Amino acid sequence: MRGLTFPDAVLQIEGISPVPITTAVAAIQQASSNARLELPEPYETSNRAITYLCKRGISRDIIDFCLNSGRLYESRMHHNAIFVGFDQQGTPRYAAIRGTTNTRYMGEAPGSDKRYSFAIPAEDSSPELHLFESAIDLLSYCTLAAISGKDWRQSHQLSLAGIYAPKERKEEHIAPAALTQYLQTYPQVDRLVLHLDNDEPGRLSAAAIRQLLSPVLSISDEPPKNGKDVNEELMNCLARRKERIR
Repeated sequence: MRGLTFPDAVLQIEGISPVPITTAVAAIQQASSNARLELPEPYETSNRAITYLCKRGISRDIIDFCLNSGRLYESRMHHNAIFVGFDQQGTPRYAAIRGTTNTRYMGEAPGSDKRYSFAIPAEDSSPELHLFESAIDLLSYCTLAAISGKDWRQSHQLSLAGIYAPKERKEEHIAPAALTQYLQTYPQVDRLVLHLDNDEPGRLSAAAIRQLLSPVLSISDEPPKNGKDVNEELMNCLARRKERIR
């Protein structure tokens, strides 16, 4: 109503945080603006990345959507799966790297800007945003939605590129950079659904986000019901379906 940005609005709410959130975001922006994203060179096919994601239970339709939209590809060196995040102009600004072999390698491309982490925006305007720790969890949720007959493109999906580590003191919490940026880009979002891991770090992160943003967003905390993370929940769901078929 006062024409404030999302971080400024949070800052104006009494008792939420004495830390100037806009200053924190500006510092991140300054640090990121000087770095150039170095995307790994793509391989001519993405067969290994596809095979890896299928083994993790991800729907082939969702994999194809990510491939066709440039959000996913396979690197020439090491044949890693590369998950790309874009800014509002469609320019790649972030890349998460996930090993497709037994090494379980996880990393980020040099110059990655965490404000633009891997995400799948809603196909149409939507007030709902689902939040995850990783791209794999995000795609797992989309697969679970498809299994249950839901249209997974009807809401926003955003990964945090890893666990969000809140400050030790509650009054020093600031929102994750990727979440703050996304809410600025899509100001119509007024409902946040948390799908962070069902372990101590995930629960602490969820509690911190709720404590910080619940005055300005409707927040629902929905950790995995059957597993540590959303991908484990998906794999358990597929295993149960397979048993029923037998």
